[in-house]
Amino acid sequence: MTSNAIYGIDVARGSPRSGQVPRYAVAILKDGSVYRHSMLKMHRIFRMIKDDHPMIIAVDNIYELAKDKKELIHFLERLPSGVKLVQVTGGLKQVSLPFLAHKYDISINPRDPGDEAEACARLAEMGVGVEVSLFEDKTKIKVSRARSLGRGGWSQNRYRRKVHGAVKVKSREIESILKEASKERNFNYTSKVVKGFGGYVRCEFTVNARKCDVPIHSSSGSDVQVNVRSLVRDKIQYIPLKSKERKSTIVGVDPGTTVGLSILSLEGDVLHCASYRGISHDEVVKLISEYGKPAIVATDVYPMPAAVEKIRRSFSAVSYSPGGPIPSEEKIELAKPHGYSNDHERDSLSAAISAYKKYRQLFLKIESKSPPYMDIDKIKVEVIKGSSIEEAINSLKEKKQPTKAQKSVAETSDSLSGGIDDETYRKMTEKLKRRDLEIAELQEYVKELIDQRRSRDSTISNLESKIRQMRETERIKLQKEKEISIRNKKIANLKKDIKRLNNRLHDSKAQVKRLKSIKKMESRGEGIPVKVISSFSREAILNVADIYGLKKGDVVYFQDPSGGSASTAGLLADYSPTALIVPAGISYAAKEVFFEKSIPVLEDLEIQKEGDFAVVSPEVLKNAIENWFGKADHWKKEKEEEKLKSLVDEYRSERRRGIT
Repeated sequence: MTSNAIYGIDVARGSPRSGQVPRYAVAILKDGSVYRHSMLKMHRIFRMIKDDHPMIIAVDNIYELAKDKKELIHFLERLPSGVKLVQVTGGLKQVSLPFLAHKYDISINPRDPGDEAEACARLAEMGVGVEVSLFEDKTKIKVSRARSLGRGGWSQNRYRRKVHGAVKVKSREIESILKEASKERNFNYTSKVVKGFGGYVRCEFTVNARKCDVPIHSSSGSDVQVNVRSLVRDKIQYIPLKSKERKSTIVGVDPGTTVGLSILSLEGDVLHCASYRGISHDEVVKLISEYGKPAIVATDVYPMPAAVEKIRRSFSAVSYSPGGPIPSEEKIELAKPHGYSNDHERDSLSAAISAYKKYRQLFLKIESKSPPYMDIDKIKVEVIKGSSIEEAINSLKEKKQPTKAQKSVAETSDSLSGGIDDETYRKMTEKLKRRDLEIAELQEYVKELIDQRRSRDSTISNLESKIRQMRETERIKLQKEKEISIRNKKIANLKKDIKRLNNRLHDSKAQVKRLKSIKKMESRGEGIPVKVISSFSREAILNVADIYGLKKGDVVYFQDPSGGSASTAGLLADYSPTALIVPAGISYAAKEVFFEKSIPVLEDLEIQKEGDFAVVSPEVLKNAIENWFGKADHWKKEKEEEKLKSLVDEYRSERRRGIT
């Protein structure tokens, strides 16, 4: 089980890319305490990780742990499930560790690996950095033979059958486990089987879930081996952590019954991309707030829909919408590099990326002009809202100006460091007294303001209490009206259902009456049962065969005989019906098939039909069949005469050519 421990790791000596075996400094944040270790080899660190099962392993550069992508994959595969590898300095756009330490008020000596390891751990605890992801949310399970069968001898086939049978049994056992787990954990899977003599050569399952969520583990036996591995991405993906401070974001929204929502950082990193069916406005606002405060709310249509405008107003953000509709090809081009599951996610993601691209050059200009250690995101937000870069920088500088007393102390410190005389010291003392007097006056003023604030807070609290009472009264009233409206609608719907069911009952009674009449005729010998097929199609024939059965000697009636092909006629002829009744003529190709199979096709024969049931008079059917066979003999003689005539004509033609 994953603990709340966070490991910070920094290389102390050597490097994975050098010949010297690297040693590391490790800082462990656990239960509010810091535990430091120095000069540890990697195998020792893995033993500690296995025992502690930490939440995060934080580094300032992932290539201090592995020299290339292959080694990094091996490192991640060795980590226990649920442990995240975090690079605190960022993903593709990295910043230095000292810069981050200064920004978040963490004391650090850049020459001390222990300090750097602790800084990494503390930054990761604050939600700074990105998770390094090399595996997709897909898992491959391969079940195969544990060894080669070889050339073999007299018992080779028996041995092959035994091994392939074992692979088949193991595959079915795994499929049964996956079927149960897919229902509980809501994932799906596909399988691919290569069959062999007596069973399976191998079976591969592709599961749409992370390896840690799949209840199957790699194993090996005498005949069968199971290999479980995560699918590796083409390139490293950096997933930003959820920071504990409210960062500024760019939000793309695709409104509707299913809401598409995409959230980007001001650096253009995708923080979140998903779609939600039936989600309310409040839930959308709450979800967006979890990732920060939106500076821009964007949509892919113009003008901005009312639902998106409502979300924008909730955060007092700047709106963005294109001048016209974005073509689908452009949306795909914008969103495809980041990945999406449906059109809603694609539209919201393309809207957010389009907004980021509009401001990207301005953001780069801000980053180049901003002084070191200033909050660049705040400057970007001020500029987005309409301020110039200089105005935004100056505004933030003023907020961070030191107090008068601090300035005085700083000036005194600077002067003392350079050496002063008595006159200068006297002037400075007087200046300090004046500053102290000003401070005392300001403190009195602050007390007055505090008293005023308390009075106002009391008034506000009373007013808010009254508002809550009024809202509660109004809410109860609206709830009552809503409940009455819902019940009235329900009653109306139930009345409609009763009326509809009464009509169906009346129709059913009439149908039962007619079916009883047909059944009586059949039992008295006044009618022969006929199986009704709605259309001359493969699906309709197979449907009747599945439900009622088609067998030799049945009489079949086509409601719509048009469109029947030779293959469809052949399908019906295979059931060997006694006769086929049609309301009109059928295609020539179908008629030829039935003629060859000696199945009478009877047109315009009077029948009594009710749904999928019908009867025909035995006398009428017998006469029609005899009449058809009489015509069929005549057609056969004509066909034979035509064939004989064709042969004679062909012979004469050959004779003439021979004589000539």
